[in-house]
Amino acid sequence: MARNYVNPGEHITFTAAADVASGAGLAIGSMLAVALGAVATGAEGTAAIEGVWELPKLGTAVITAGAPLIWDVSAGQFIVASAATGDLLTCAVAVEAAGNGTTTVRAKLTPGAGSVSA
Repeated sequence: MARNYVNPGEHITFTAAADVASGAGLAIGSMLAVALGAVATGAEGTAAIEGVWELPKLGTAVITAGAPLIWDVSAGQFIVASAATGDLLTCAVAVEAAGNGTTTVRAKLTPGAGSVSA
């Protein structure tokens, strides 16, 4: 086996800029990640950057299955329009529809496909 292999790439280590709850979505560069445990400000933690996760969404957002998603970094939830500077664009895709009044959506993380809104 090649000697430069590190790991499968499903999880990465990050340093928390603020307290992060277990299961919370967080921006790491242009990627959306999900914290695998609670992490205190300044501490290192592990986050998933792959898989399907149930994450918060704006309650009034109407999301169709297969729609690319925008992560509102300041609110910690998915939105479908009006990205602000610093929000993550196309960082995930909805795997199920989530209508008005629902506060979560099941999303497939898409590492390497996202960008940061300017």
